[in-house]
Amino acid sequence: MTTLTIARPLAAPGATRASLEVTRRVLRKYFRTPGLFAMGLVQSAMFLFSFRFVFGGAVSTGASSYVYYLVPGYVATIVLFTGGGIAVAVSEDRAQGFTDRLLSLPIPRGAIVLGRTIADSSTNAWTICATAVFGFLFGFRLEGSIEQGLAALGLCLLYGIVFTVVFIVMGLFAPNSQSAQGMSMIAFAFAFISSVYVPVSSMPGWLQPFAKYQPITPMVDAVRSLLVGSTSDVTLALAWSALLLAVFTPVAMVRYRRA
Repeated sequence: MTTLTIARPLAAPGATRASLEVTRRVLRKYFRTPGLFAMGLVQSAMFLFSFRFVFGGAVSTGASSYVYYLVPGYVATIVLFTGGGIAVAVSEDRAQGFTDRLLSLPIPRGAIVLGRTIADSSTNAWTICATAVFGFLFGFRLEGSIEQGLAALGLCLLYGIVFTVVFIVMGLFAPNSQSAQGMSMIAFAFAFISSVYVPVSSMPGWLQPFAKYQPITPMVDAVRSLLVGSTSDVTLALAWSALLLAVFTPVAMVRYRRA
């Protein structure tokens, strides 16, 4: 007599496991592409070198040396220059069918966003820390305590998480990888029209309101404040970070549902 055995359906993975699997896949792909790893470091070093030694002599910030003005702002916003790779990677996942495979699985859509954010924030953290090291090699020194320096670095790492989500959304809306790369260039405008490289007061009067009140300026100024033991602009920077996460995270989740 033949016994018929009915296999039980596999249980759907939980949000934590699904997020970790997405994270593992993204990190594996990143480290298996040495060009992504190397070019991020080369790009950050070249930009910092250029502003420090090529343009720095022509910029007056009122500080003892331009390097003390430049490095905190550059470290805080390096993710705006390297984040284009995130947008491109997200767009390529859609084009190559990986996103469709994830969406066909019984996993929470939030787990996809969380996993991607953890992975790309990790690579951003590496770039931020490496850029800080370049800053010290190019002449920057802590004027305050080590604790103040770590607090400023922590704020930069928070920005890395925030803008990771922003670039994920860009990649989800871009029709292809070339468009994703082009859309990420918007971040350049926000970086240059801010207090990252020059004081806002040195800009034309009609441009100053945008430069002063867009999110990058208070974020950068908060990092500079922490380095000298002040908390000026920190509350505003945290408020901008929370607002950007509150806006872009749901957009990413909705966009994944409609992918």
